[in-house]
Amino acid sequence: KQWVLLAAGSKGWENYRHQANVCHAYQIAKRNGIPDEQIVVMMYDDIAYNEENPYKGNIINVPKGENVYIGVPKDYTGAEVSAENFLAVLKGDVSGVRKLEPKKVIRSGSYDTIFVYLTDHGNSGIFTFPGSELLALELVETVTQMSRNSQFSKMVIYIESCHSGSMINNLPKDVNVYGVSSARSDQATFACYLDRDRNAYLSDEFSALWMHHIEMSDLEGETLQDQFNYVKKNMKHSFPCQYGNRDIARKTITEFLGKSAVPHIQRRSWALKPTDITPSYNVPLEIQANRIKRARDSAQKAIYEREYKNMLRTRKEIDKAVCAIAKDACPSGAERALRERRDPTQVRELKIITQHFRTCCYDWNDTKYKYAISHMHVFVNLCESGTPVERLVFFFEYICTDQS
Repeated sequence: KQWVLLAAGSKGWENYRHQANVCHAYQIAKRNGIPDEQIVVMMYDDIAYNEENPYKGNIINVPKGENVYIGVPKDYTGAEVSAENFLAVLKGDVSGVRKLEPKKVIRSGSYDTIFVYLTDHGNSGIFTFPGSELLALELVETVTQMSRNSQFSKMVIYIESCHSGSMINNLPKDVNVYGVSSARSDQATFACYLDRDRNAYLSDEFSALWMHHIEMSDLEGETLQDQFNYVKKNMKHSFPCQYGNRDIARKTITEFLGKSAVPHIQRRSWALKPTDITPSYNVPLEIQANRIKRARDSAQKAIYEREYKNMLRTRKEIDKAVCAIAKDACPSGAERALRERRDPTQVRELKIITQHFRTCCYDWNDTKYKYAISHMHVFVNLCESGTPVERLVFFFEYICTDQS
């Protein structure tokens, strides 16, 4: 059997593209013959009928595209979209799922394949969900244990987030797991396709390209390596990377995502060029700028302009707070921590500092504080260089409380 797990880790209109990505990926798998019972979808589901959506019940992933929301299963929505549930679903742990019935999980066997697609925000060793974080070490340990338990024959992980390389760069080469990240460990990712009518970015550069490749290809003749080559050639703003067992890249895409739904002769052969490329952390600013341009009267425009200035002020506040925490927590290592990126190796400590920074300082589930995620590598660096986690937590509370 072929199993597919699709997860959008964000919520809110400004993150429209993540749920659009997942809906589109679902349509691809479904169209290619994978039944719903072998596809698990995790998304907050607050976009299709959002008050800001001018087309209720409609989500598109490319300009003037089809409605990809139609028929998408509501396997996990709202608060059910969590790191804990994601890992439980992936490893088929029904008892570990935190939700009411039905608890849909991946029930794969030793001859089955699994395709995993994650899309959201992240930083060094972190992929965010609403209210929780998935850590790189947790993901790698889970799939490694699944491999040892013969829970699949081959697994593919695609991950779209800033610094996504840090989520899978430690995948072992001796297990049957192949991963592709949308960016290196030290890179941000880029949103694309600003729909000015919807006032939302429809997709991300990496996701737009890999899905386009599938829709224009004969999957029985194209390998995962062919797809990676296409994506790498056409991405202009960040660098996709391959990790884990790269022998799997020689396998055809059809082994993981079904057979091409349309004869190859009917498919589009042109290369895709994503437009409106914007760094992920600047998306809220660009959306607000578009609101200002579209304002129908001067009073509304003034409100939007004031909100835009507040967003810029909040960013400066976050920059200042992070710098102060670093300098107070580790005076001798602050400058280095602010400029470097180290791979996190301490799971317990990283969980504590991410949760405390989010709850004590800036809850990035609130759109106005989403920018705070971009600074998490500073605390990873401090933690890895020996700064006690208790000292960091103390200064989170001291400095953030003082600023408020």
